[in-house]
Amino acid sequence: MHKHSRFLRTSQVNTAAAVAFFSLCTAAPAQQVSLPDAPAAHIHAALEQAALASQPSPQAPAQPAAAAQLPVPAQAPGSTQSGLPPGPSLTIEQAEQMAIKNNPNISVGRLLALAQGQVTREVRSAELPTAVADMDAVGAHHLSRITAGGSITSSRILDKAAAGLTVSQLITDFGHTHNLVKSAQSNARAQLESERATELDITLAVNQAFYQALTAQAVLKVAQYTVDQRQATDDQVGALTKSKVKSDLDLSFSDVQLSQSKLLLLDAQNNEQSAIAVLNDVLGSDQDTPYQLVDEIGGNPAPAPDNPDTLIQTAFRQRPDLAALNDKYLSAKQYATAQRDLWMPTVSALMSGGGAPVRDDLIESSWYLGAGANISIPVFNGFLYSADAKEARYRANAAEEEARNLHDMIARDVRTAVLNAQTAFQRIAVTQGMVNQANFALDLASARYKIGLSSIVELTQAQLDQTQAQIAYASARYTYQTALAEVRYEIGQ
Repeated sequence: MHKHSRFLRTSQVNTAAAVAFFSLCTAAPAQQVSLPDAPAAHIHAALEQAALASQPSPQAPAQPAAAAQLPVPAQAPGSTQSGLPPGPSLTIEQAEQMAIKNNPNISVGRLLALAQGQVTREVRSAELPTAVADMDAVGAHHLSRITAGGSITSSRILDKAAAGLTVSQLITDFGHTHNLVKSAQSNARAQLESERATELDITLAVNQAFYQALTAQAVLKVAQYTVDQRQATDDQVGALTKSKVKSDLDLSFSDVQLSQSKLLLLDAQNNEQSAIAVLNDVLGSDQDTPYQLVDEIGGNPAPAPDNPDTLIQTAFRQRPDLAALNDKYLSAKQYATAQRDLWMPTVSALMSGGGAPVRDDLIESSWYLGAGANISIPVFNGFLYSADAKEARYRANAAEEEARNLHDMIARDVRTAVLNAQTAFQRIAVTQGMVNQANFALDLASARYKIGLSSIVELTQAQLDQTQAQIAYASARYTYQTALAEVRYEIGQ
């Protein structure tokens, strides 16, 4: 009895659906208008779903096995989605190479590294000999002396024309200059690491801008497809309304959805052009080149890393900014040692020689030569050296804490980046399934609306769900690639 009543209810619903479908097809014989045809299997599934709707335990429809694909609307030759003339194609590898070559921040880092290298030479010059050549020609009043020269001695002025050479050499200052040289060398290494860190920053910025632009271009394709789809639906609903098959309310809903899709297209065009502008800036160009970005991801991207602990150890070894801070800390320690050594004696040598072919009679020899040594011992200078040493030691301790702080931040950032990559990878499968479900739901909604089993609201909602699912899927694919780039950046690759 139960099976018999179920069969009657199913037959009644199928009969009603068939009558509605027949009346829809014969209502306007003069106009051959219809919504986009759904696959026959989907129409049959829609009728079965309508029949099962009256059952107390409805069953969910089976999911389609087809993989999610983003629609690509047809384009006119020689044009882009945004209306700009077509530009050169660009891969992510080419973009990274262009940015490393042209971005001014790379040049800044390289020039600063070269400048710091010269600082090392400046400091080391104190360990090398110093030679100074002098040439004098003096005409003086006979028997005159300098009596008001700011000195307690009165030097006599003699006629002469002479030339000579003076050479001085630091023998030792007991480590002060040597530690200054080592400190400068450590700073030079830190600047080289900072240059490499700048390259990693630019590489990450290129990846972020590149995949953001790919996302914008994919969303633009979805928006154009949505406008085309809803324009076709609006034209068909309008024709059905004129033939009195559908009401003006259906046409109003369709017009609203069409206007919303056009707004989506305008926003997508603006976002795409803005993303290309950002990409050009990162590439070091002031031109607005409309690149055709090459998507090299493929259908099955590699899974996200699953062991952050190994990557953290890799980051500790490879991160250039951490290496730069460690070098700066070492430089600060060496500078503090040098400032402590200011209290040590300084031993230097001096030699001077030359000749005076034209001279006063009081200058008996036509040449001179002398050499000597000097020991300078600091005794008291108002606590200057003590304050310098303490300041340097405090700055060294601060540099050590900065390096330790970055060490902890790297561990945190690597774990966060890995978690973000894992989540982004999982979102790809979820959004892919959502696209499949949205496409299936739109097919069912189109079939139901076509045979009069549903209203325009159900159809427009299904179209909206499909658009949102396609945008989410496109965003998920490129967000995952950005997340992988951030993982590489965090581990110093």
